[in-house]
Amino acid sequence: MAERVRVREITNDEGNRLLRIVRRGSGSVVTWRRAQMVLLSAQGMDTAQIAEVTFTSPDRVRDVIHNFNADGFDSLGPKYAGGRPPKFDTAQREQIKQIALARPGDHGLPFSTWSLSKLADYLVAQGVVEDISHEGLRMLLRDEGVSFPGGQDLEDQH
Repeated sequence: MAERVRVREITNDEGNRLLRIVRRGSGSVVTWRRAQMVLLSAQGMDTAQIAEVTFTSPDRVRDVIHNFNADGFDSLGPKYAGGRPPKFDTAQREQIKQIALARPGDHGLPFSTWSLSKLADYLVAQGVVEDISHEGLRMLLRDEGVSFPGGQDLEDQH
């Protein structure tokens, strides 16, 4: 049996930096998810548990950990240049809308309502989009006419 994949030993400064990324919850969803995976590994969680908590596959978790072990914090960011936000095609927009209008429980998730953070994380984990900011998601949903119970638009709650 292969040896368990674990993040290398991290310093206190690195641990604090990872915590700041995870707690802040702003910026790229990709960076936030990868930092969360590394931090959970550093806390002793195995890849299968991390995959379950972060709604992804054990293979993806292993890749993130291997990349962090090799390249450190440079590996946490998405691998594309900045610039104009991505445009989503009609099929992606429709899929995002359908997921947003469904209950999280319909997708096997353990919470009853979506937040922008949870929805963005789920969309990336499911491969619907490569990355989407909370603000970009909010604007897309507004453009698609998606609102939530009580007539309120989706709020960014983490």
